[in-house]
Amino acid sequence: MNPHRTRKPLDEFDETPSRYPSQFPPTSDGKNPHVLIVGAGIGGLFLAILLDRAGIPYQVFERAPEVKALGSVLGINANILPVFEQLGFYEEFEKISIPLLSLDLRYGNNKPIARLAVDCRDLIGYNYMMFARSKLYDFFLSKVPAERIHFSKKVMSFLQNRDGAMIRCSDGTTYHGDILVGADGAYSAVRQSLFKQLQNKSLLPQVDTKELNKGYTCLVGTTNSLSPEKYPIVARSIGEQYQYIVQGTPYTWSLFNIRENRLCYVVVQQYASKEEAEEETFRNSEWGPEKSGSMIEKVRHFLLPFGSGTLGDLIDATPRDKISRVRLEDKVFETWTHGRTVLIGDAVHKLLPSGAQGAVCAMQDAVILANCLYDLKSLKHESIEEALQDYKAQRHPQVKIQNNDSNVNATLFFGQTMMEKCIRHIVFHWLPKSLMNRTVIKDASYRPQVTFLPLAPVRGSGPVLPQKPSRRYEEEQRLKREEDQKGARAREQEETAGSQPIPV
Repeated sequence: MNPHRTRKPLDEFDETPSRYPSQFPPTSDGKNPHVLIVGAGIGGLFLAILLDRAGIPYQVFERAPEVKALGSVLGINANILPVFEQLGFYEEFEKISIPLLSLDLRYGNNKPIARLAVDCRDLIGYNYMMFARSKLYDFFLSKVPAERIHFSKKVMSFLQNRDGAMIRCSDGTTYHGDILVGADGAYSAVRQSLFKQLQNKSLLPQVDTKELNKGYTCLVGTTNSLSPEKYPIVARSIGEQYQYIVQGTPYTWSLFNIRENRLCYVVVQQYASKEEAEEETFRNSEWGPEKSGSMIEKVRHFLLPFGSGTLGDLIDATPRDKISRVRLEDKVFETWTHGRTVLIGDAVHKLLPSGAQGAVCAMQDAVILANCLYDLKSLKHESIEEALQDYKAQRHPQVKIQNNDSNVNATLFFGQTMMEKCIRHIVFHWLPKSLMNRTVIKDASYRPQVTFLPLAPVRGSGPVLPQKPSRRYEEEQRLKREEDQKGARAREQEETAGSQPIPV
C-alpha cells in the first residue's frame, strides 16, 4: 500500500487554504524521497542531474519563464571536476571551456605588478577551466529531462509537517513532496519563508536575522565573437586573465578570453563606506541590464592590454541584455535546514566571486546533499531530519573556509586601501613560490565526489581528503558481487557438466 495515498494534502490543514485544489502527494516507492527543488540555477540543476542519476524522483520549480543566462564568466577546477568525470561528461565540458594558464596583474595604466602561472595540473591533476556562465547553464539544462522542470512557478510560501512538504506558487498551484530544497539564490523565497516561520517560534539564531555583508558592486559582460586580427588573444587555445587595479578610483577589473572568439570582463567597484554600500543596496537589488548604464560611462575609458582599444570597445561589442550590474555580498548562514526543508548554494551562503567559489560551492552542496539523500535509512520524518543535518555537518565547516578564502582573495585582487596594497605587494613579491604551491594543493584537496557512483581516480601529486562512503552503495555492490559470483559458479557448473562424456 502506498503510504502517501492515506494522507490528506497539506493545505487541507492550512488556516488559509488556496482556492485552487491541491494536488495529491506523489506516489512513493517507500525507499526514495520525492524532492521539490525551488530554483533552476546552477545548484538546482546540478542537484537535479545527480538525483536523476541516483534514481531519486524530483521536480524543479523556476520563477522565471526560462533560465536567463547572465553575461559573466565562471571558473572551476579540481574541487568539482572529478564529479564531471564520474557523470561521464568531462570531455563534453572541455569543449565549452578553456584552460586558464596565466594571470597578469597590472595597474590601470598597464604598468605590470606581477605575472602568475596558473598551470597547476601537475600539482592538483586538473587545469583551471574558464567558460561563459551561459554555456554552463545550457550544458546542465540539456542534462535534465524537460518534463522535470516547471517554469513560471514563483513559490510564495510552503508548509511542512511530519508527513511531507508542500509549496504554493503565485498562480495558485500547489505541489507536494517529501523534501523541499531551496536553491533559489541569495534572496531565496524558501529561506525567507523558513526563517519567518522559525522566528515566529523563537528558533532562528540572531545572526541569521542580519543582512548580507555588502562591500562591492560589479559590472559583468561577455562580448559577441570578435575579430582575431583586432584582438589576437581571442584566437588562443589557452586562457589568460588580465587583472587591473585602477589607482585613484574605486575600480578594479578583469578580462578573460573564452571560446568562440569572445572576451568576458568583470568590473568591481569597492565601496568607500557602509553608508555608500547601503545607498547602492537601495538603488540596485538584482542582476539586470537596466542598472548598468551609469557604471558603464564611468569605466569606458579603461585601457586594454593590447593595442589602443578601451573597455568601452568591448562593451559596445556586447549585447546590452548580456551586461549586468550586481552587488557582491557575502554571508554564511547558520540555519541550513529545519524539518524537511534544506537550503543550498547562494540561498544559504553567498561568497564573493574573488575566489571563483560561488558556483563550485553550490555544486559541492548538491553532491553532498545527493549523497545524504541516497543513504536515507527510511522516509520517516526523523530519518529525513538526520540526513539533512548530516548534509549541513559535512558542508558548513568547509564553506566557512571557502568564504574566508574568498575574502582574502578580494583583498588581493580588489582592494584599494593602503593596507590592502601593502598586503598585495608582500604576497606577490616576497612570499616564496613553494608556499603559494602549498596553498594551491591545500585548497584543491577538498573535492567531494558522488558516493553512489564509482569514484574518479586521484589526479595530481597533492593529497586528497577522503570521501565519506555510502552505506547503501557499499551494500548494493556487495550484493552485486555475490550475484556475479553465483552466476560465475552456475556457468562453471554448466560448462563442467557439458564437458562430461556421454555414457554409451
